[in-house]
Amino acid sequence: MNRILPEIRRGLLKKSLDCKKFITVVETVNGLEALAVNTAENSCGRQFDALWFSGLCCAAFKGKPDNEYVDMTEKIKDIEDIFAVTDKPLIVDMDTGGKTDHLCRHLKILEAMGVSAVVIEDKTGEKRNSLYGEPALHTMEEPDTFAEKIMISKSSLQSDSFMIFARIESFIAGEEIDTALIRADKYLEAGADGIVIHSVKKDGGDAFAFASEFKRRYPDTPLMMIPTAFDSFTAGQLSENGADIIIYANHLMRSAYQAMITASVSILENGKTDKISCTPVSEILSAIENE
Repeated sequence: MNRILPEIRRGLLKKSLDCKKFITVVETVNGLEALAVNTAENSCGRQFDALWFSGLCCAAFKGKPDNEYVDMTEKIKDIEDIFAVTDKPLIVDMDTGGKTDHLCRHLKILEAMGVSAVVIEDKTGEKRNSLYGEPALHTMEEPDTFAEKIMISKSSLQSDSFMIFARIESFIAGEEIDTALIRADKYLEAGADGIVIHSVKKDGGDAFAFASEFKRRYPDTPLMMIPTAFDSFTAGQLSENGADIIIYANHLMRSAYQAMITASVSILENGKTDKISCTPVSEILSAIENE
């Protein structure tokens, strides 16, 4: 099947934001996950609006740590595999982005490929996954330094349809809401197209409090939420609390890992495979061949 051109794909995320109250995005870091997301829909026919290329899941599927160990060359190959089987827009997790000059080069490549947006987080030093949740493990970048990285990155782009979101890790590192809002002000002034707010609290209270004030100040600026920790809220409830983009960041990978363990144990216990609940090979082959 012929896929859409990069310049068309790149603009799809902005179009969805313009015409929908909120959009839902799910982790996709390889071709098979992309095929699964393509076929997934609820009883009303609703599908995910976009895909999230998760740094955590990309590393995990390779058996590598989530500390920016996987280089961009490997990620680009994975993105090519995804784009070969789906037309959905893609948001790429860039972690801290690394050195600014390297980041700009990477952004130019992703922009040319048809990626719709990237997310860059405002931490520095050794990369640790936010879900570790211990503030002492996370070091925040100075707001002005990170704002400069955003400004330089934006100036390196060629199209208006490619978006840069600044991910504020204040609540992960133990900062207060006032500091998080100051960061948001600086990042948007530097040219960020939107903000990502993250929290490890089960009730999402700090993220919701931030979103309330953020939306009062910037009603038309997209706000992303990643409700991995506060997972009892529906997409509609998250939207009511200020989210324009809702990212389900790692649930396919986590579900697959549990299923792999279950299947492995079943084979060891039973000495055969007829007790395993899994997709027929023919169904997977058909999905691939139909693309």
